[in-house]
Amino acid sequence: MKLLHSIRAKLTIAYTLLVGVTLLGFGVTSYYYTQEKLFASLDYSLSNEVIWLKDFIEPKAKRVRLKKQKLPAPIPPQMRDESKKVRRKNEIEVAQEDSTAVFDQIWNQIYEHTLLSPKKQIIQIRDRNGDILYKSYSLGKEDISFEDIPYNITKLVTVFDSKGQSLRLAVTQNAYAKIYVAYPEAEVTEVLSNLFSIFILLVPAALALSVLGGWFLASRSLRPVDNVTRAARAITAQNLDKRIDHTGVDDELGRLVSTFNEMIGRLQSSFQQIRQFSADASHELRTPLTIMRGEVELALRSKQTTEEYRRVLASALDEILRMTSIIESLLTLAKGDLNPVAPMREDIKLRPVIHELYEDSTMLAQSRQIIMLLGTVDEATVTADPIRIRQMVLNLLDNAIKYTPPGGTVGLSMRRQAATVTIVVEDTGFGIPEEHQEKIFDRFYRVDKGRSREMGGTGLGLAIVKWIAETHGGTVTLQSEPGKGSVFSVILPLAGLKDA
Repeated sequence: MKLLHSIRAKLTIAYTLLVGVTLLGFGVTSYYYTQEKLFASLDYSLSNEVIWLKDFIEPKAKRVRLKKQKLPAPIPPQMRDESKKVRRKNEIEVAQEDSTAVFDQIWNQIYEHTLLSPKKQIIQIRDRNGDILYKSYSLGKEDISFEDIPYNITKLVTVFDSKGQSLRLAVTQNAYAKIYVAYPEAEVTEVLSNLFSIFILLVPAALALSVLGGWFLASRSLRPVDNVTRAARAITAQNLDKRIDHTGVDDELGRLVSTFNEMIGRLQSSFQQIRQFSADASHELRTPLTIMRGEVELALRSKQTTEEYRRVLASALDEILRMTSIIESLLTLAKGDLNPVAPMREDIKLRPVIHELYEDSTMLAQSRQIIMLLGTVDEATVTADPIRIRQMVLNLLDNAIKYTPPGGTVGLSMRRQAATVTIVVEDTGFGIPEEHQEKIFDRFYRVDKGRSREMGGTGLGLAIVKWIAETHGGTVTLQSEPGKGSVFSVILPLAGLKDA
């Protein structure tokens, strides 16, 4: 039963069935086609033979009586007393001798024609009265009997002789004779029987060869698949850097190997991100815990003043708030991974939201001595979760303000296109080197880890921005140059045009 579940066995069975059906169809078609052609050729040959005999006999029959007759007895000499009668008798004898010579010449030529014919044709000729004038030697004492003979038209029928053997018969008649030309159908059926025997012998042999050949071809074709299976089985989470050897040929198997390798590459990247994420999350959570533990232990070692205890508690509160922010961000991303579709959707007008966020961020920017600029804000409506949209833009503004030095500027604008709206946050901050730009949206990724931590960043803000944009059918892009600043652009579909 396990063998039947093998692709190799299924391919072999399918190949054998295909060959078997093809051979059966070919055999049946060939048999009946050959039968039809043989009998059609036989009928054509018999018709031509009848026409030849009729055309050969008819002009000679006008000069000769085709029926054999006994010559009259010679007249006794004593009755030949008149010269006129003697002369008449001589004329009759000469005429009869000439008729007999021509008569024999006709049948001799027909006989020679029969001998020269490679086929076993049977010829029989009767006169108008039904008496046999000529018949082939093979008929012996038998003759061919058929009465419904058309005049000057060749008729083809199947008759049976005295032994019950079928004969294919062509007949016709004219004013002088009835012509029969027959051929034993056994000769044709023997050829068909031999052809049938050949098929009976060859078809099983061909099926046996197809089984062996199909098994061999299937095994050879699937051998690379077995190699791919063994190579894929050997790849685990510990050695995702391994790849399956490519065949070097751009066929189905080559594309399968390439797909597997691409999938393994994605898995490797995902595993690396998970490991990096776990390490970064552990580090981010361990840092505030370590700070709180150190300060609490230091406070417990000796008696401290009220102000010292308050300082320790304030520092612990800051670290707790930092941990809370990290955990909330992680929960947000975790929920997004489990349910990528935003749970709440409604049509919201973005212009009031942008103005409100601009006012909120202006207060934060002033505390850092940064100038907030509001650019063009077009009217636009999107179908989205209003809380997530606010969070996305606020994260971009917060990130821009954090990484812009005092005296710099942060700009906010929104432009509407035909089917999309683009929210742009640009700053004159430190900028991001090109080699870091592709990873800037990864979780816990920082260009400058020390400086980011000092500024209160968790390394999750841009990852949340990307997640929110993608769950709303949009994208987020970055253009940055070190020392000149960065431009973050979020492109969202307009309401009612997301699926267009």
